[in-house]
Amino acid sequence: MRAIAVSSAHSAPSPARRSRKRVPIARAPHVAEGGEMSTRNFDLIVLGVGMAAVNAANKCASAGWSVAVVDELPYGGTCALRGCDPKKMLRRGAEIIDAARLMHGKGIEPNDIAINWPDLVAFTQTFTDKMPGRIENGLESNGVTTLHGKARFVGEDTVEIDGEGQFQANHFLIATGAKPRTIDVPGSEHLTDSTEFMRLDALPERILFIGGGFISFEFGHIAARAGSEVCMIDRGERPLKGFDADLVERLVARGEEVGVQLRRRTSLKSIKKDGTDFLVTVETGSETKDLRADLVVQGGPRRGN
Repeated sequence: MRAIAVSSAHSAPSPARRSRKRVPIARAPHVAEGGEMSTRNFDLIVLGVGMAAVNAANKCASAGWSVAVVDELPYGGTCALRGCDPKKMLRRGAEIIDAARLMHGKGIEPNDIAINWPDLVAFTQTFTDKMPGRIENGLESNGVTTLHGKARFVGEDTVEIDGEGQFQANHFLIATGAKPRTIDVPGSEHLTDSTEFMRLDALPERILFIGGGFISFEFGHIAARAGSEVCMIDRGERPLKGFDADLVERLVARGEEVGVQLRRRTSLKSIKKDGTDFLVTVETGSETKDLRADLVVQGGPRRGN
């Protein structure tokens, strides 16, 4: 059995890379005598059904492999359901606001143009709510067996899936994605993650983003153009460390113009609920300060599932 971890569809196993060990393959469950379900066998089982998993499963199935996929969450993963795609719809609303303001006095009068947050979120859900079914139907039409439930290894080449039984495979592709990294500070249970942010019924007046990565910047700029007062804290001197420094500073300056405040060299110490507010204690150098916010968002790094 060969297990492969992947975060990109380009890392999918090649059909040519088969292990010498072979087991019988089957696309449908085999019922043993007495009505008990026997172990089902595949060339490849993919754990997780995000975009990388879908691409790998379809490619291997098209090459003649018997393939199964499994996920305990709705099919689609972060990108299609909780990340890239719905975020682009939120960002489009912010872009329209920004474009109108930039053209003020140049032939365009923005007047009272504004984002209706509940309507915008509802619009994103018209896309995301349909995706799991579409993805599952697409996989099945390509000959991929679709399974649902939590999977765990119970042997070298065997997984057990809650509610489905045991399955064997010559190859396993681990494509289970990532989730927000836990921040070990008092009050961390009050943090909102990016998935929850994109499904907020209403956007609060004051939002504090923890971390100076692209999640904080993307959602921070969207929130600012939707009318929120936004603050970001970052432990380092420069946010967005993986990007060109000059462009990052231009983005920071542009953020200040639209109401996005960045606190550099600032660490989160604690979060407390204080009435309807959150009292957030931060530390910059040797100075400790309390900030107030209506929402505190974990916009920092993610870790693999």
